[in-house]
Amino acid sequence: MSSSPLPPRTPEWVADAVFYQIFPDRFARSGRVTGLHLQPWGSPPTVHGYMGGDLWGVIEHLDHLTALGVNAIYFCPVFQSASNHRYHTHDYFQVDPMLGGNAALRALIEAAHARGIRIVLDGVFNHASRGFFQFNDLLEQGEASAYRDWFHVESWPLHAYDDSQPAGYQAWWGLRALPKFNTNHPAVREFLWNVGEYWMAQGIDGWRLDVPNEIDDDAFWREFRRRIKAINPDAYIVGELWGDAHRWLQGDQFDAVMNYHFTRPCLAFFGRHSLDQAMNERSGMGRIEPLDAAAFAGRMTEVTALYHPQIVRAQLNLLGSHDTARFLTAAGGDGTAFRLASVFQMTYVGAPCIYYGDEIGLPGGPDPDCRRAFPWQDEASWDRATLRLLQTLTAARHATPALRRGDFRFTHAQDEALVYVREHAAGHAYVAINAARTPARLPLRDVQPGRYRDALSGQLYRLSAEAEVEVPGREAAVLVPAG
Repeated sequence: MSSSPLPPRTPEWVADAVFYQIFPDRFARSGRVTGLHLQPWGSPPTVHGYMGGDLWGVIEHLDHLTALGVNAIYFCPVFQSASNHRYHTHDYFQVDPMLGGNAALRALIEAAHARGIRIVLDGVFNHASRGFFQFNDLLEQGEASAYRDWFHVESWPLHAYDDSQPAGYQAWWGLRALPKFNTNHPAVREFLWNVGEYWMAQGIDGWRLDVPNEIDDDAFWREFRRRIKAINPDAYIVGELWGDAHRWLQGDQFDAVMNYHFTRPCLAFFGRHSLDQAMNERSGMGRIEPLDAAAFAGRMTEVTALYHPQIVRAQLNLLGSHDTARFLTAAGGDGTAFRLASVFQMTYVGAPCIYYGDEIGLPGGPDPDCRRAFPWQDEASWDRATLRLLQTLTAARHATPALRRGDFRFTHAQDEALVYVREHAAGHAYVAINAARTPARLPLRDVQPGRYRDALSGQLYRLSAEAEVEVPGREAAVLVPAG
C-alpha cells in the first residue's frame, strides 16, 4: 500500500512578505566607495557602464523601504563581477568591492534584520565568467588546466574573446562571457552547494536561482535544497522559471518561482487599451494579447490553481523585473494601468514584489533601459499618487489576514469590471476594480454582513449579503473588516 506524498512545505513568512527587487548598481550610491570611473547618476543606462550604486546606499535608504511597507528584499547578483548586472561571476565568496565588499553585505543584513526585513540573494549557478578563477586557468593553461573538467570543453584552443573563431566551450546562450559549468562534475557540484551554504551561514534568508532549469538535474537541486534548509528551515528558494514549473515545485526542490504567469495577464487586462506592443515584443514579455475582465478572471483562476496551494501562497508575484520593460512603459505610459495592477497584486494570493523605482513611476523600456538609476536627487519627478497608493496597499495587506492568507475567488468579471473575495476565518475582504473610464456600480455577492472600510478611500460601509459599491473610473475599492 503506497502512501500519498506529503504536501510541499514553504516558508510561512513568505505569505506575509512584501518584496522589493533591487538592481544594486542603480539603486543608491553612498559615496563611500571611491576612485571609480562612473557614469553620472541618472544618465541613460548602458550595457557596459557603471553608475556606482552600492550596498551602503541601500542601508541609507532603508527608511524609504520601511515606509513603503517592504519586509523582504531580493537583490540581483552582488558578487564580484566585471559587469554592471553581475551575472558574470568572478568570485562567489566575495561581494563586489564596488558594492562595498563583504563588510557592506554584513552591515546590510544586520540593519535589514533589525527592521524585520529579510534578504534574498541571486544565485547564478548555471554559468560563471571568463574572469572566474577556474575558467581563467583554462585560458592560461589550455589542455593542461587542472580545471578543464569544470566546464564543457568541445575543442582546443579556446577562443574566449575572438568571435571569428569557434569558442571551443559551451556558454549560456552561446555568450562567450558566460561559460557554462559542468555540473555533472563532483567538484563543481560541491563548490556550488558550498556557495549556497556559505551565504546562508552569513545570515541571508534565501536564494533566487537564475535560469535553474538549465541545470537539468533534479538531484542537484534536491541536494541544494537539503543543504540550504539544514541551515535555515525557513529559507526561501525561488526559481526563475518563465514556463510550467511543476517539475521543480513538488516540495523537494524550490518553494516557488518568479510568477510571470501572473505578470502577463495583468499587463493584458489593466493595460489593454494602451499596450505598447512594439515595446513588449522587444522586451522579455513578448507580444501581449489584450484581455477583457472575463478572460482575465478565467486566466487568473487557472494560475491560482496551477500548483499546490502551499506553493501558490509562496509565489513571487511581479509586475516587472530587470529582464522586462517596466510595466508603466509596457502599458504605454498609463499610470492608471500600473496602479490598478498594483491593487490586484497587493490583494492577490502570494508574495507581491515591487521592482525598484516602480513605486515612484520610474519608466524604462527593454534592457538596459529598465535598469535606470533611482532619482533620489529629483523628487519632483516622483509620481506621488502611485507612491501613496502602494504605501496604503501594503499597510492594508499587513493589517488584514484575509489579504495575505485568505482563499481567493472571483465573484464578478464582466467587460472591464472585477470583483473578488479573499476568504479568511478572521474576516473576509472584498475587492472591486473598475478598469473602465467611467464610474460603475459593482455587485458584491455572498458577503459576510457587517461593517467594512475601504482601505483606499477610508469610506465606511455596512454591507448585507448582497450589496453594490460605486467605483469611479480606473479606480478600485478594497473593503476590509472594520470591526
